[in-house]
Amino acid sequence: MTHIPQHWAVKRRAEQTSSDLFLPAEAIEVRKMARSFADEVLRPLAHEINCTPERRDGFRHDVFDAIAAAGLYKVPFAKDVGGLGLDYPTLGTIIVLEELGYYSAGIASAMFDGQGILVGTTLDRVGGHLRETWLPKLVRGEFVGSFATSEPMASTDLSVQATQTAAVEVEGGWRISGTKRWITNSVAADILLVLCRTGASLTAFLVDMKAEGVSVSDPDQKMGNHAQLTADITLDNVFVPADAVLGEVGKGLRTMLAALSLGRMGIGAVGVGMAQRALDVAAHYTTERHVFGQPIARFQHWQFTFADHAMELEATRSLVHKAAMIYDTTGDPEPFAAMAKIKGSQIAVDVARDAIQACGGYGFARHITGEDQPWPLEAIYRDAKIGEIYEGANEVQRWVIARSLFGREVTS
Repeated sequence: MTHIPQHWAVKRRAEQTSSDLFLPAEAIEVRKMARSFADEVLRPLAHEINCTPERRDGFRHDVFDAIAAAGLYKVPFAKDVGGLGLDYPTLGTIIVLEELGYYSAGIASAMFDGQGILVGTTLDRVGGHLRETWLPKLVRGEFVGSFATSEPMASTDLSVQATQTAAVEVEGGWRISGTKRWITNSVAADILLVLCRTGASLTAFLVDMKAEGVSVSDPDQKMGNHAQLTADITLDNVFVPADAVLGEVGKGLRTMLAALSLGRMGIGAVGVGMAQRALDVAAHYTTERHVFGQPIARFQHWQFTFADHAMELEATRSLVHKAAMIYDTTGDPEPFAAMAKIKGSQIAVDVARDAIQACGGYGFARHITGEDQPWPLEAIYRDAKIGEIYEGANEVQRWVIARSLFGREVTS
């Protein structure tokens, strides 16, 4: 029987097939910090986290607190709010996401992409008292945030016509009514950043989740990403004060889309992490497992299959890094953010599928009962699929790329 290290501490094959030649020194240091956290905290918990179905009390506050204690929420932000003040903060953020995604895509997506990028970046960009009040608390891990754009009938299409959640101006503030769907961290959130229709335009608001009229459904039961708890949030005539507007009235879509663009790079990075984990597990198994008197890895089919995946992984990782550095340098990551999202999410599905095939029944199994041994590939395959769908479906990302090629007047 193939020897399985405790918690699947397999060799990281990227050490032979990836290069840090063009990474700044600060990014390499961030990766060391994130990898140390992932190995020490996430690896022992990964199987439990990735295979436990969603429940209302399922938010892993212990992991959330550990991420904050490790200083990872400092990575994306400037020193004036308690951050590291990196020269390339988006690159550092993307690297953290890959390291977290290596063991748990759900944790990476919910607790770093959702919290650090979607909520954190939005607060950072709007500035003013909301940034000064909330961003230092986010860096310290003092609250859980949710980011709400999607609705039952509005997700990819975030137009005024499709958005049904409405805010009406009243004395001293606004009253919000509507339902948001697929909202990450909603069952545990303290604050909500929400996109609303305000007449003929869209406006974003910060809502206290304990405010009267806010209710949250039980979490959705999903195919994968169990650690990323999503649920409906219903707002029934909820009052928010006038100073809770995120940015400017009527400019909410621009405010939220800026964070979603970064989130797409984040999904690409998480996909790279998942793909690397699947490749590492399969390479370990096929090297040690013998069939017909020789290791599975001696068959040329699997050598070529995983050589191709190693090439794609290195190319995709480089693309994700380039998109992040372009954003840090110019502020506009498109179309590279769209490319990174597509390539990262696709490679996670492709490598996980082939890793399962190479490992046979062991790849397909979640737990080998007779040996009391968990196996990780089944969860990676389940978790990978959502990357091709959420934060802008890959079909929409291809349209973004095509728009850069042919121009809006042709593609719109």
